[in-house]
Amino acid sequence: MNNMCCKTFEEVDLKDIFFDSLKADYPDFVKWFIKKSKETAYVQYDEFEKLMGFLYLKLEYGKVDDIVPSIMADKILKVGTFKINAHGTKLGEQFIKVILEKAVEQKVDVCYVTIFPKHETLVKLVNYFGFEYYGTKGTGDRKENVYLRKMNCVTGDINKDYPYVKVDNARKHLLGIYPQYHSILFPDSILNTENKDIITDVSYTNSIHKVYVCSMFNIEKLRYGDILVLYRTAEPGKSAEYSAVATSLGVVEEVKLQSEFKSFEHFYRYACQYSVFNKADLRKWYDKGGCKAIKMTYNAALKKRIVRHELIESIGIERNQSYWGFVELTNEQFIEIATRGGVTDVVK
Repeated sequence: MNNMCCKTFEEVDLKDIFFDSLKADYPDFVKWFIKKSKETAYVQYDEFEKLMGFLYLKLEYGKVDDIVPSIMADKILKVGTFKINAHGTKLGEQFIKVILEKAVEQKVDVCYVTIFPKHETLVKLVNYFGFEYYGTKGTGDRKENVYLRKMNCVTGDINKDYPYVKVDNARKHLLGIYPQYHSILFPDSILNTENKDIITDVSYTNSIHKVYVCSMFNIEKLRYGDILVLYRTAEPGKSAEYSAVATSLGVVEEVKLQSEFKSFEHFYRYACQYSVFNKADLRKWYDKGGCKAIKMTYNAALKKRIVRHELIESIGIERNQSYWGFVELTNEQFIEIATRGGVTDVVK
């Protein structure tokens, strides 16, 4: 299955059955689509080159007056067209990720989407990530509800706040991820030296949420809202000083111990949807005993990766850590990592 990409409207087959429901909902859809021929949209195809998802974003300024009540803001991101055929993947989360990352990148004040009430699954998805009912657009059977997300507004709910990371009162840790799992689970953080073909369209790659399974000491002390600096451990046979690297930020949703699951099947059902580990891997962890599952949001890839040498010499992490898999960070160390990594725009 192909990864998400950008295409101009004229490069997308308007006759694809994917668009049938949009043509039915919007009488002028075809005319509108053709008019946008030179503009770009985010698209996702399946293995048969049929559309799975389509997303069009547009910047607006000052006032949106075809909505009741009008939206007033300096810079506004409109989700112009948003449709997915998820088929069990976390494609919806991937498109939400694109919307909110674009909103942060463009420094917009608000973003909004219009949805017909019949699209209940889509409404639940945008609600979950902080879009709240705002008003309406249109009349009669063409009346849509408007859902608005205020940016730079942090509530303490890690899903509604995504991709922002709330620093106050949160504990911060460096979490080691083995190289063979890191870039498949956190695709935006893949290193330049890695083969990009390892990134595929599977639920743990697409999703905002991730589950990492390990047996590291003290992981069970993590709590909701704690911040993780994800750290790709050293390549086999290479010095950790320059091959181990901090790559991204995440926020803890919960940690579950193996003892909390009635059986392996309960453990597997919890972990499999968001985890890079296959059933055999998870069985091995379970049989070994003492495993811990960390569920987190994947909030930002560092624009500049920070090697272990810099973490020690410039940021002040103790060189003689007994174990670099799970290291507590001070608030000052975390802020310095975010600053050097170029992601202060999501740190609140």
